Amino acid sequence: MRLFRLIPLYMALALGANAALATDAETLAPLREDSLKRLILHKEPKPAKSIEFQLEDEGGVGTLADYEGKYVLLNFWATWCAPCRKEMPQIAELQEEFGGDKFQVLTLATGRNSPAGIEKFFEENGIANLPRHQDPSSAAAREFGVIALPITVILDPEGQEIARLIGDAEWNSDSAKTIISTLVEANS
Repeated sequence: MRLFRLIPLYMALALGANAALATDAETLAPLREDSLKRLILHKEPKPAKSIEFQLEDEGGVGTLADYEGKYVLLNFWATWCAPCRKEMPQIAELQEEFGGDKFQVLTLATGRNSPAGIEKFFEENGIANLPRHQDPSSAAAREFGVIALPITVILDPEGQEIARLIGDAEWNSDSAKTIISTLVEANS
């Protein structure tokens, strides 16, 4: 019986439907283990949110459109949030391993977070590969329905939400890395 379930997978791969297949909740669901079991996979991608955020050093404004064409792991966090602080080095590992033309971690410090406090936290934890962008008014967080921190959203290359995890997770786990590598490989 299991073989019959795999036939559509092999057919899609053979026909070049890798990208559509990789975002399919049924394909990613078995890859979730341990804390990633809480990753909510949407059966259909949700339309992109239109948000703006403050860029770390430039003082300018960024948008999600700046990341089109890549899978994005969008992490809403704060310096005062203990679970956020715990998972941030793990998220940095994902960026280190998968970051590039097909994948990007985007961190948004939401609410009251001083730029100096963010910088100090990143320095203390040896994080040099993640952006220190801010959402000081929490407008982006509200647009994404962030009700607690941390919340991590995975966006597809069109900027649509395909998954969401409320709370912290082991982002450097084999499960997380398998999910991200499956998405990245599908975007080849």
